[in-house]
Amino acid sequence: MEYFERIKINKILLKDEIPVDSDILLFGWVRTIRVSKNVAFIEINDGSCMGNLQAVVGNPDDYPILKKILTGAAVRVKGKLIESPAKGQKYELAVSEIQMLGAADETYPLQKKRHSFEFLRDIAHLRMRTNTFGAVNRIRSKISYAIHKFFQERGFYYLHTPIITTSDAEGAGEVFRVTTFDINNAPTKNGNVDFNEDFFGVETFLAVSGQLEAEIGALALGDVYTFGPTFRSENSNTSRHASEFWMIEPEMAFCDLEGDAKIAVDFLKYLFNYALDECTDEMEFFNKWIDKTVIETLEFVIKSDFEHITYT
Repeated sequence: MEYFERIKINKILLKDEIPVDSDILLFGWVRTIRVSKNVAFIEINDGSCMGNLQAVVGNPDDYPILKKILTGAAVRVKGKLIESPAKGQKYELAVSEIQMLGAADETYPLQKKRHSFEFLRDIAHLRMRTNTFGAVNRIRSKISYAIHKFFQERGFYYLHTPIITTSDAEGAGEVFRVTTFDINNAPTKNGNVDFNEDFFGVETFLAVSGQLEAEIGALALGDVYTFGPTFRSENSNTSRHASEFWMIEPEMAFCDLEGDAKIAVDFLKYLFNYALDECTDEMEFFNKWIDKTVIETLEFVIKSDFEHITYT
């Protein structure tokens, strides 16, 4: 039995790692399908990049499965990678075998049109297949790697700080409590909930910061950083607040304010450069459809000096 390794579309479209005339095996989801008498065109996306690869099926009558394949279906396709004669695409796949792994019917909600965020919020289980959410998550993945890369290249150690804690790091009381109590039947003592009877034997929260543990780590390891989920229960429904987010907190021993500020500036410029270099297609997509100044803004920050001001 001939073995074919699964090939991801980004290796074809972005990295040019697959030679023309190679026999390849491709898996993905159908973005669009057009079937005529003599030929069928299937746009396939596997999530590895923004681009789709067009699969071309000659003699559609020889492939009865095509009648069942609709937008959203998961497919396994084998064929030969060839140069595309069509304008706007470099390669296409001349199909020799096609198999439907998962069907989608006419009610599949993600069709070839632009959908509002409000609409996508109601189909959260599918929205990551859209260009927008796919791009967001690929960039988040790349930037998460870049965060670690930045600090590791500078000799920092990564600390895993607790998500469940007894400390209210901000001191404002805007925390989520963690309990195993039945809230309708919690034990009390002197009129207050008796957390001594709870799972941890003490009042416990979701962490609002890993700074305490990072400060302890810096006094032993020198330079450390945290990067993990953080939770805030302040009831502020604005674009500047989130109940859950990931936070980066570096702590450095034997470092003054000037050194701290330099790390902050270098860090921002490093991440912005990384996004522009490693997520080119995604950033161009955002620049076209979401914010027409996003690339210009990042490039401006990269090239600019940061003013340092005193404060009291």
